[in-house]
Order: sequence, then structure tokens, then C-alpha cells
Amino acid sequence: MKLPKPENLAGDFWGGFAAMLVALPSAIAFGVTIYSVLGGAHVALGALAGILGATAIGIVASTFGGTSRLISAPCAPAAAVASAFAIEAVRSGTPVDTTLLLLTLLGLLAGLMQVLFGVLRLGRLIKYMPYTVVSGYLSGVGLIIIGSQVPKLLGTPKDVHFWAALGAVEQWRWQGIVVGVVTIAFMLGAPRLIKAVPGAILGLVAGVAAYFGLALLDPALFSLSGNALVVGALDSGGGGSFFAGLVGRWTSIADVSLPQLKMLAIPALTLAVLLSIDTLKTCVVLDALTRSRHDSNRELIGQGLGNLASGAIGGIPGAGTMGATLVNISGGASSRFSGLVEGVLSLLAFLLLANFISWVPVAGLAGILIVIGVRMIDRNSFNYLKSRSTMLDFAVIVAVIGTALTVSLIAASGVGIVLAVVLFIREQIGGAIVRRKLLGNETFSKRIRTHEEMEILMSHGSRAAIIELQGSLFFGTADQLYLSMEPELKTRDFLILDMRRIQTVDVTAAHLLEQVKDMMAERHGFLIFSAIPSTLPSGRDMKQYFDQVGLIRQDSPVRVFSDLDDALEWVEDRIIHEAVCLRDEEAALELHEVELFAGRKEQTLAALEQCMEKRSVAKGETIFSRGDTGDELFLIRRGAVRIMLPLSDRQLHHLGTFGRGAFFGEMAFLDGEVRSANALAFVDTELYVLSRCAFDKFAEEHKKLGLRLMEGIASVLASRLRYTNAELRVLES
Repeated sequence: MKLPKPENLAGDFWGGFAAMLVALPSAIAFGVTIYSVLGGAHVALGALAGILGATAIGIVASTFGGTSRLISAPCAPAAAVASAFAIEAVRSGTPVDTTLLLLTLLGLLAGLMQVLFGVLRLGRLIKYMPYTVVSGYLSGVGLIIIGSQVPKLLGTPKDVHFWAALGAVEQWRWQGIVVGVVTIAFMLGAPRLIKAVPGAILGLVAGVAAYFGLALLDPALFSLSGNALVVGALDSGGGGSFFAGLVGRWTSIADVSLPQLKMLAIPALTLAVLLSIDTLKTCVVLDALTRSRHDSNRELIGQGLGNLASGAIGGIPGAGTMGATLVNISGGASSRFSGLVEGVLSLLAFLLLANFISWVPVAGLAGILIVIGVRMIDRNSFNYLKSRSTMLDFAVIVAVIGTALTVSLIAASGVGIVLAVVLFIREQIGGAIVRRKLLGNETFSKRIRTHEEMEILMSHGSRAAIIELQGSLFFGTADQLYLSMEPELKTRDFLILDMRRIQTVDVTAAHLLEQVKDMMAERHGFLIFSAIPSTLPSGRDMKQYFDQVGLIRQDSPVRVFSDLDDALEWVEDRIIHEAVCLRDEEAALELHEVELFAGRKEQTLAALEQCMEKRSVAKGETIFSRGDTGDELFLIRRGAVRIMLPLSDRQLHHLGTFGRGAFFGEMAFLDGEVRSANALAFVDTELYVLSRCAFDKFAEEHKKLGLRLMEGIASVLASRLRYTNAELRVLES
């Protein structure tokens, strides 16, 4: 993996510098939050762990992650999970040294899991976590942060928690409260006047200034020794230097027992998932702002390596952070190099400002974290209460927050996902699986029928029902589908299911369709599928799936057609055949049997037939093509002809099918222009062919028949339009 190259050195430097100013105070505060659980002597270790975490994650994640402008540093979810783990360890009586070791292993395991997430390509899966879950867990983390920092702001002992701290007024330390309130006030208000400096820096400087102002009134505050109001010397805590303690932890790692590792599993998984979500959520926002596209899996590997490096040197875990990233962009950064700058400057700040950091008030850091926690709460979610349709989404958010506060963050994520899935299923069930239901005398195929055939279809077409389906066919919608089909199963001989808008199918729906097939077969009816998608969005081949479940095997009494028009045409042919025994294989029509010339004198028709050509066309043969010149009118004596409109070199659109007794080619016959579509013989076909030139000569001698022919063409065209209008009215209703 190559180091990122500076494409815009000045912009990346100033962007990284501004990001460091935002990330470093928060990192110190998060470290103090975690380590203060172990006692006041470890507060300074927490500050140092936060700085080292900002350094290691900033450098390593930017090098290996690959997302330009992203700033990675210790974050609120890491503080929430790690401090909760430390509290539980202290309550269970685990020695402090062991707890420190377990905290280190917690960060290492979380980083290792993130690397594994990236290798297994789970980045996209994590990124698509439901918004209600993300909103709930972020709000939950915010409330956890606030709850853990209020006692520090009030100055109560470390074993006094939120509600107890609020009630123990006698234990409050007014100096800490003043420092915390000043920090919060400047963090919120000063950026309105001074926009060039991040609010966290302004708040922290104001908090330090307030502390020293109070020290003028109480000289005891000028002492670091035993002063619980400040971070303290960074090389103290635990009976030795930080790095000596870290070396000791690494040498004792072999003493970690299997039960202790098991105790780490769930918190580490929680931390890995939350850090991954936090990072990828920031990456999505970054993509939108910079019109770029991040690699989720590569970024997870980079973040995991960053957390491994942080754990190895005693830092706390982190993720891609929104605030520092936005400041980085506004500072002019354009590449990953800005992340390296942020990490290096964090280390330099520690080396140069170690003495200053020692005097940072704990209440000031608590004030910064309280503001961060408040900002993490998704207040926009209250808008969901304004509409009944979104109240259940708000309930999911509340459930996630409640679980986060009472059980754990990983349990909250699980509860949220389960509830989100339930709401999704409810939404799918609430939607209509049947898009439209029509009868065979309300919609027709594109096959052009004679007037007699259309009359038959209008009278007997109700034997067929066409049901257009949409959405997901699964266990949640199977009952709805059956209730919709039930009336048709008892009265129709043909049931056509149009499947073109179906997105998913499960085994429950397939079993229901199997039952429908059997019910239709008992009545000697037909279950017909049209436009079965070859591939669903999930990648499943629906035709193959139906065959596997035994629905459309070769011996199955089910018919399958590539599109709805073919299915309608097949049903119409059966209805017409059963009504008048009319088949394409019957003898070719004579001229007097053609509907257009019914009732005309034999002598006149004989003269007209002399002007016509009798033509036989084999199945699949082209009669004419789009753009051909020709003015012939074609009358079908036997067979069928399909009219196809070329859309491209490979794609044709089916305009209509003309059967025995129908005519086609009338447009060129009437206006003399080139052919507008292709005509192909659908089966072996016999035709009468009448050219316009031959007709004009005939019409000079037989003007009455010529006029009648034109009137007949116009009448048939008008009849076709009427049926089309009726069908359109049904489709629009």
C-alpha cells in the first residue's frame, strides 16, 4: 500500500491542522472519560491514550483506508462502549492492571474484526443499516455520553452516577461547574464571532482561562498534585510512566484467561460494528459533498489497521469522524495526505504542549463532550410524530435508544434491525400485490380479429381473468394474493398471472401457486404465467426456481408465455375455437367468404379476383419490411401474420397479429408511402394480394364495388379504434 501523495500540499496541511484542532480536544476528553472510571490517578493516562489514538488512527487509517479528506480519530461510540466495559470490569472486582490490559485487547479485537469485515466484503452490508437504527443508536450514544459526563461536570466522586449526582447537591464542586458552563457557553457562542477557530478549541481555551481565574481566588488550584479538577501530569498514574505501564501490559498478555477473552467478544463486536457504521456514515456524507465514491471494504481494512496500531501503542479506538472531516474539507484539503497531517500534528501537539494539557480542567472536557452528546441526538426524529405513517418509525428509534440505555449498544442495534425488518414486512403486506385485474372481454391481444371473432370475445371473454402482479410474492403477501384470486378460481377457465413487475418470490408463494394450479386443473382450467422475469433483483432465476418447485415442469398443466400479449392471444384462440371451431389450419377462404366482400355479386367478385394475386408464404418468411416500397393490400385466406416495428437492429416491438379473414397493408395501399413496419408470416399463410394500380383499373369499371371496398376498409379501421378506446378506458379506470 503506497503512502498518499500530497496533491495540494498547502490545502492538505491547513485542512489537517484545522481537523487536528477539532479532533484533539475530543480525543483527550474521550480518553479521560474511559480511564477516569479506574480512578483519578488514571485521568492523565486517559488524556495521553486519546492523543496517541488520534495520532495512530490518523496516520495509519489515512495511509491504508483510501478515502480522500476523511479524518479518523477517537470518537463517541468508542468512548461509550469502552467506558461501559471498564465500569462493568470495576464492578466485577477486576484489578485495575487487568482492566487496562483488557481495554487494550478490546481495541485490538475491534480493529481485527474491522479488518475481517473488509476482507469478507461486508462494507456494503454495514453501510445499508436502516436509518432508524443508526438514528437510535447515535441518539443512545449521545445520551450515554451526556449521562457519563454530567457527574464530572458537577465534580461528584467517580462512583456516583447520573441520577445520584443530580441529587447529591452537597457533593457538587462549584469551581468545576463554573469551568464546565464557561466551556459550553464559549463552544456554542464564540464560533458566531470567531469562525476561523473551531468551537471546541475556543471552549477549551475559555475553560482553562476560567480555571486559572478561579485559581487566583483559591491558590490551591495552582497545584497538580492530588488536584481532581485537572487532567494532571501526563507521565503519572498507576505507579509509573505510561509507556512503562504499556510494556508491562504487553508482557502480561499471556496471562489473559479464556473466560476473560470471552468477556471481550460481545463488547469488541459491538465496538467494531459501531465504529464501522460511524466511519461509513461519514464516508457517505463525504461522497455527497465532494462528488466522489469511497471503497467501503478498503476503508474498513484501513480503519481496522488504524485501531490495531492505536491499541498497540496504548491509544483508544476511533473511526472516521464527521466534525473533523467537515473542518478538513473547509480548510482546503483534497487528498488522504490531510489525514496524515492531522495524525502527525496530534503527536507534535502532545510533545510541545504536554504541560498545557496537564492543566486542562476535567469539567471543561466534560462540557465539550456534553455538547457533542447533545449534537448526536437526532432531534429531527421528532418530526416522525407529526404523521401517523411514520409514528412506528419513531417507535423503533425510541426502542433502540431505550435498549442502548438499559441493556447495551449491540443489543440496541439488534432490536432496531429486527423492528425495522418487521416494519418493512408490514409495509410490504400493506401494499397491494395485485396491480390490476381485468377480464378477457375488457382487454385484448394485439391480434387483429374479424368482427365476428370480436363479438365472440365480447360475449365469452369473461371466461378469462388477467391479474397483473407487482412487488414481492412472499409469505407476507401470499394470503392477500389468494384472496384476490379466490373469486376467479371458481368462475374462470383461464387465469393469467402477469409476472413482469414481480421483485421477489419465496417458497410460500410458490406453494400457493402450486395449489392454485391444482384447483384450476380440477376444473379443467388453465393457470397461465406471462412475462416471468428471467432474473430477479436478488439474482434468482425465477423460471428455474418455478421448475425446481415443480410448478412449470413439462408435464405440468401450466402454460408459460414470454409476454402478456402472447398469453392473451392463446386464450382468445381457444375461446374462439370452442365457440365456432375456427382454426388456422382450416381450408383457405375464398373471396366471397372474406368479411370485407360479404354479400357482393359473384360475377363482380370473380372479376376482382382476376385482379388479385394468390400468394403462399412459409412460416417465418418476411412479406414486407419497413421502408419497402409497395402499395398492395393483403387479405389473409389462411394462417396468421405478425406486424413488427423495428426499434433497433436487434429489437422489435409487436404491433399486432392478423388472422384468417383479416387484411393488412392498408396504410401504403391508401397513401402510397413506404411501409412503416415489418410483416412476417407467423404460420404457413396464404394471401390474396391486391395492388393499388390493379384496384384503380378495376374501380373504373366497377365503381360501386370500389367504393364499397374503401368504405369497408374505413369501417374495419373504425371498429378497431372503438375496441382500442374501450380497452384504454378499462386500463385507465
